[in-house]
Amino acid sequence: MKWYQMDVDVVEQKLHVTTKHGLTDKQTDGRRKQYGPNRLESQKNTSKWLIFLKQFQDFMVLILLAATLIAGMLGEYVDAIAIMVIVLVNGFLGYFQEQKAEKSLTKLKEMSAPVASVLREGKWEKIPSQEVVVGDVVRVKSGDRIPADIRITNSSSLETEESALTGESLPVMKHATSITGDKLDAQDQVNMGFMSTLVTRGSGTGIVVGTGMNTVMGQIASLMVKTKKTTTPLEHKLAELGKILIAVALLLTALVVLVGVYQGHPVYNMFLAGVSLAVAAIPEGLPAIVTVALSLGVQRMIKKKAIVRKLSAVETLGCASVICSDKTGTMTENQMTVKEVFLNGKLLYVTGDGYDVKGTVYLNQDVLDRDYPNLESMFLYGMLCNNASLMTKKGRYYVDGDPTDGALLVAARKLGLSNQLHDNYRIVQELPFDSERKRMSMVVEDDNRMRFLITKGAPDVLVPRSNYVMKEQGRKLMRSEDKQEINQSINHMADKALRTLAIAMKPLAKDESLNSAALEKDLTLIGVYGMMDPPRKEVKTAIEECREAGIKSVMITGDHEKTARAIATQLNLLPEDGMVLDGSQLNNTSVEELRDIIDQVYVFARVTPEHKLKIVKAFQEEGHIVAMTGDGVNDAPAIKASDIGISMGESGTDVTKEASSLILMDDNFATIKSAIIEGRNIYENIRKFIRYLLASNVGEILVMLFAMLLAMPLPLVPVQILWVNLVTDGLPAMALGLDQSEDDVMKNGPRNSKEGIFSRGLGFKIVSRGIVIGLVALIAFMIAYQGDPDNLNYGQTVAFTTLVMAQLIHVFDCRSEHSIFSRNPFENKYLALSVLSSVLLLLVVIYWEPLQPVFHTLALSFRDWMLILALSFLPSVLFGFTKK
Repeated sequence: MKWYQMDVDVVEQKLHVTTKHGLTDKQTDGRRKQYGPNRLESQKNTSKWLIFLKQFQDFMVLILLAATLIAGMLGEYVDAIAIMVIVLVNGFLGYFQEQKAEKSLTKLKEMSAPVASVLREGKWEKIPSQEVVVGDVVRVKSGDRIPADIRITNSSSLETEESALTGESLPVMKHATSITGDKLDAQDQVNMGFMSTLVTRGSGTGIVVGTGMNTVMGQIASLMVKTKKTTTPLEHKLAELGKILIAVALLLTALVVLVGVYQGHPVYNMFLAGVSLAVAAIPEGLPAIVTVALSLGVQRMIKKKAIVRKLSAVETLGCASVICSDKTGTMTENQMTVKEVFLNGKLLYVTGDGYDVKGTVYLNQDVLDRDYPNLESMFLYGMLCNNASLMTKKGRYYVDGDPTDGALLVAARKLGLSNQLHDNYRIVQELPFDSERKRMSMVVEDDNRMRFLITKGAPDVLVPRSNYVMKEQGRKLMRSEDKQEINQSINHMADKALRTLAIAMKPLAKDESLNSAALEKDLTLIGVYGMMDPPRKEVKTAIEECREAGIKSVMITGDHEKTARAIATQLNLLPEDGMVLDGSQLNNTSVEELRDIIDQVYVFARVTPEHKLKIVKAFQEEGHIVAMTGDGVNDAPAIKASDIGISMGESGTDVTKEASSLILMDDNFATIKSAIIEGRNIYENIRKFIRYLLASNVGEILVMLFAMLLAMPLPLVPVQILWVNLVTDGLPAMALGLDQSEDDVMKNGPRNSKEGIFSRGLGFKIVSRGIVIGLVALIAFMIAYQGDPDNLNYGQTVAFTTLVMAQLIHVFDCRSEHSIFSRNPFENKYLALSVLSSVLLLLVVIYWEPLQPVFHTLALSFRDWMLILALSFLPSVLFGFTKK
């Protein structure tokens, strides 16, 4: 249908909806079933069968399958079946790991999807964009992505950027009037809003006329379906590491095979042993375990109210050295409350906290009511020049919209002004707030068709635009003494960490142009609000913990310097010698000059989004890894330029969220600290299982190589090597990826972003532990074998058991950078369970008679176990008292 040709009431009739009430729940359910979810189709997910078969395409596994076939052809059926079972179990483990990671990432995408503001059953609510249906009444504002194709029903200076559809980068001004033209292209349908386009200015409402693939964007998507899966820098490093390890493992395995054949071992036995050893030596599960560790870490972050949009941010979090955080809502409660009012040249006080509408206005000790001169007018103007709504949920008030607007609504309620009074006025035009103008204006018409302008904004912007000031006696010309009095009251409020907001008005003639540049000049200043947004209780502790971790916390705010300084002092963020810079100083400072002093600055006041970008660059040029928070569309460049862009989940725009790496679901600074702890821990856990896997693999190769060099029989048969690889590598390594963080994780400085995987002594730990594990297994074999061929099966059983137990004990050593004795071994219940299950499986292989011929094992005595355990504990005891 050509929706742009229809009047709004016709669109309402055709879609059975009204813009005042929205859809009913019954209508919503029916349309969701009819049209499906509001999302663009992407490439179909890989089938589960293909994911399972992919586990067997590894080069070494293919060789092992070939070896299994040869074993079967030679009549070694037991070996062939045993190897096949182990390969299948390994395949299933890899499959479940991949499925777990895929589900985690899918859930993550759903959680980080944009939201839409819709009118349902007469109430505005926020829902995921994909739940929007045809007929929904939606509301959009500057910084939002339009969730579906809409027919605009109301526009307040609404402009959208449609370059994704038309290639035209200039914003398009939108209106609600029907268009008579025929066969118009999308760019000419200026009463329509299109899915995924960006609102760059103003606000508006519309009725959804197309969702998902039935949108203009959907038509484009159907022509070009694309998905791009990216790897994190860490995964890329590990992929490179894997290639090196494969080359080294193949070289050592070839050496073992050649030495064995040279010493007279059968070629077939050595070939099978070599292949088994190569499979055991190459940590083919490493990439899968890394992906699972990252995705599970991301799930833990979600529980702590942080959504990671880009996996690379997880490892970058551990390197963060500076957090540049917004003050309002992130370091503070974001529940602005009017505490003081400057009116008629006097300071009035307002009681009550947060969004509770109970409170009283005082002048000294006297209670004031609506009869006090200009008080009702000032609070009424605050209600009218306002885009927020005061809502109730479970008996408690909350604000849907800007917290500053919400504070004005609550203050008006305390004076007894209701929404019914608001309904007596009609909004003719809105001039939206933006960070450059630092003000917002509404043209309002009353019941008598009289028009007037209400403007609210920063006092330093409104006072110069005001030629008059309201006094008890009425409107007076503003004198220099009045300006001085106003400035004194603003300074007084700022000293108390109150945010100041001036409000002014101007009567308008009926024929006065509403697009004139002079519209917001020649104003009458009514008064100044002083508002308090109290600091969050948990932020002070979070800042202190970040300081101990070598992370500098920086406050960035648009508030007055004195307000910013007062809040920073309350939070213990600003040291005695710390600097505070304001916007005017930043304007006169180049990035190079700022870089020279940036380490001494802790608070930036009166900043614009352009200043944020300058701050990020200055910190980065000083070598810092910068986390930057933001919520507005203008914050997106600074968030994108930072190393870790953090957007606000509650107050942030869709554009900011898309530019960010991390979304704070509760807009709380303490959540950033929790995310950094988790980011550091995930990286350390990845180091733990790399250490464990590679040290185990080194031990397996060396026990065979040492035996060959000493002209001894094979201490392990191929099926035992594969069993060690299955039992001791997969599950315990996965459990290490779920390990809790160490107590000192936030007492060390940030990790160097250029640090290699084997830094901080990890390479030495892998080689040294691997050598000792290989030696104790060989010693166990030599003691049991004693050069007697009749003892070969017994010796191999003891060596096999010692190798498994040494690795399972070593896994607890891997939990700490310090020593095995520094942590409670049962703290990680997943690790304890995985080790217990591995021990039980080992006992089954040793003592269950049907499996003894398969794995070439014999039942062991109590005395054997004493020897095995003594040797198995040796590596951990030997290195248990050292950090190296």
